[in-house]
Amino acid sequence: MEFYWRVCVQVQTLLQQMQDKFQTMSDQIIGRNILFESQIGAIHYRCTSILNELDDMSCRIDDLEKNIADLMTQAGVEELEGENKTPATNKS
Repeated sequence: MEFYWRVCVQVQTLLQQMQDKFQTMSDQIIGRNILFESQIGAIHYRCTSILNELDDMSCRIDDLEKNIADLMTQAGVEELEGENKTPATNKS
């Protein structure tokens, strides 16, 4: 009978050790998951910020191109095919 009790105590001890190890591993996984989510959040925020900056830069470039085209029109310069620019002929 005593052998039976010793085996029961050993089994309970092993089960408790396994439970403790499982809990430790679970806590580590949860901690890593929280850290990972935090890093993903920071990366997402930075990427969104960069995309917003690029969008803003694109709008500025569009405005600049429009202003240049307006100035060229005011100066009487016509756009030819390619990059060559020549003064427009005034028809009077």
